[in-house]
Amino acid sequence: MAQSLVKNYIHIIFSTKHRQHIISKNFEDEIHRYLAGICNRLECNPIIIGGYTDHIHILCLLSKKISLVELMGELKAHSSRWIKTKDESLKNFYWQDGYGAFSVNPSEIDLVKIYIKDQHEHHQKRTFQDEYRMFLKKYNVVYDERYVWD
Repeated sequence: MAQSLVKNYIHIIFSTKHRQHIISKNFEDEIHRYLAGICNRLECNPIIIGGYTDHIHILCLLSKKISLVELMGELKAHSSRWIKTKDESLKNFYWQDGYGAFSVNPSEIDLVKIYIKDQHEHHQKRTFQDEYRMFLKKYNVVYDERYVWD
């Protein structure tokens, strides 16, 4: 085959260090736009970016030119440095070390978009930890609770 054809939808989830509720409404949209810019620069078309005060959800198409681990390194490193410049209250901002990344069936893209768009509503009833456990269970990911949160 002479041409590489790829279409991998990825739902990425990662939180602030120690799940600090540090992403305020004042900066939320700007942070999401900045993350979208990083995705675009890396040819990982962002479909929707959302989240809550302590975490981020990104639904994107993973480029055939970059690995997931490279995308995550770029997203976290560049956005963390940038976020720290936005306000004195964010000078100690960090993302957690790990992340979750889950493949999405193209027929479920609209459901994932709605889920990400409605994050503030979801988190009136469910913590980030409970939400993340739900994803791990849905995707049958084996994990050790002791190592998920630090």
